[in-house]
Amino acid sequence: MDDVGLVEKYLEHVRVTKRLALRTVELYSLDLLKLQANAQAAGVGLAQVQTAHIRRWVAQMHSGGRSGRGIALILSGWRGFYAWLGREGLVPGNPVLDVRTPKSPRPLPKALSVDDSVQLASFHDEAADPWTEARDAAIVELMYGCGLRVGELVGLDVQASTTAAGWVDLQAGEAQVLGKGSKRRTVPVGTKAVQSVAAWIAVRGSTGVANDPALFIGPRGRRISAHAVWSLMRKRSLRAGLAAPVHPHMLRHSFASHVLQSSGDLRAVQELLGHANIATTQVYTRLDFQHLAKAYDAAHPRAKRKG
Repeated sequence: MDDVGLVEKYLEHVRVTKRLALRTVELYSLDLLKLQANAQAAGVGLAQVQTAHIRRWVAQMHSGGRSGRGIALILSGWRGFYAWLGREGLVPGNPVLDVRTPKSPRPLPKALSVDDSVQLASFHDEAADPWTEARDAAIVELMYGCGLRVGELVGLDVQASTTAAGWVDLQAGEAQVLGKGSKRRTVPVGTKAVQSVAAWIAVRGSTGVANDPALFIGPRGRRISAHAVWSLMRKRSLRAGLAAPVHPHMLRHSFASHVLQSSGDLRAVQELLGHANIATTQVYTRLDFQHLAKAYDAAHPRAKRKG
């Protein structure tokens, strides 16, 4: 059977026997066309392809700009094809089996600029009712001021207790939060956040439905959900005039980036964020360098490229 016949038979196998979705079969077909073209250019048949061939083609795709994830998907298709050829007794082994995918650079977290963060935190929504506005403003101030995860925020209670996941002590200017791995940590709460949370607590029970111990509740008096925080943050950021919608974790990234830019203390940022490993925090040094590089490009007379 020639190469075209092998591919057609394999695609029939995944379509009929494995009952894969039509779109998946189409993607497999495209990947195998690429494999055929590579094998033809190398002067070998599909059954004669060796691991060295696969590694060379992976290197070519990588140098051509294809992402590690994209290459991994292609290799997965090729690996399945050769596994099937092996079961059919047409190849002695799978040449894709020991080929590793090139690592893609870890994407930088999306953080707001200082100006955008302050613009969002300072925003007052005149169209919202006072109760909702006080709550949403306190949420933004607390998330940006403390670098909380959304799960840590919604887990806060009004008062400290043995059953509370976390709470805010306005007099001490600090919050107790329960982070990942059920690890509790204390984070400082800035003056603006203290004032905003105090303003929210003052009106929190005015609707008469605040029976839940949660610090942040919805109109029915129940603890607000993470999904609700995502939704209100998106709407509020657009109403505040930001160019793109903001999600809660962007405020955590912004908090970390801005503290690191000002202090340069990576260990302190690790403690504030509750990261178990400082390697997780080090991604913000890349954000910090990116900030410095932009300032350099804008200000240094020898940095600007000729047009």
